[in-house]
Amino acid sequence: MTAVTRSSGTTTSVDVAEAVRAVRASSRRRQLLDAAVVVMGRTGFHQMSMQALADEAQVSVGLFYKYFGSKEDILLAAIVDILEAFRDQLQPAMDTAGDDPVMQLIAGFRQYTTIVDENRDAVVLTYRESRTLDAAGRERIKELEVETSAPMRDAITAAIDEGLMSEVDVDLAVFDLMMLAHGWALKHWHFAPDYGLDAYIAAQLRFALPALLVPEKLGEYLSRI
Repeated sequence: MTAVTRSSGTTTSVDVAEAVRAVRASSRRRQLLDAAVVVMGRTGFHQMSMQALADEAQVSVGLFYKYFGSKEDILLAAIVDILEAFRDQLQPAMDTAGDDPVMQLIAGFRQYTTIVDENRDAVVLTYRESRTLDAAGRERIKELEVETSAPMRDAITAAIDEGLMSEVDVDLAVFDLMMLAHGWALKHWHFAPDYGLDAYIAAQLRFALPALLVPEKLGEYLSRI
């Protein structure tokens, strides 16, 4: 809940207190999820104990139960958290690229991979443990993945309509790009010695774009990566 400005133009002390509590709760939840990702990465979900979570976050076990009802709730929240980051950050990044749908796609892939880099442990966790979720949790993950991919799907569709890309299976192309981005987390141990993040992004774009762009446009866009 955010602070509410009254019609008189003033903000009450109650409003400020509520806003402060909301910020603190969000920060605390972030702390707990970060600790959960670390512990699950170390022990796996099934071996994770609530005491280990509490020790990692340096809080009481009871505080975890204040925010999450069970271990399964923590796992789902950790996975949803990163998917929401993709969903919320992708479109704004693509909007900065202007009206060219190919440049929007390039910007989207760059932002997507950057988010992967910032959440490598959580991405690996998503692949490793999402099968543990119940049916409702898995369905929520599927819905978020579709929402996440929508901006890049729209960019590819627009590029095809404008004659900049060949007719391709748009869903297949989008999820291939997402998998290339996820590779930075899943195979970071392999790529990191030879690639920085920017070099990895550029290399994957140079790999993927020739399969999408019409030949006469390929050189133009590769030069802009």
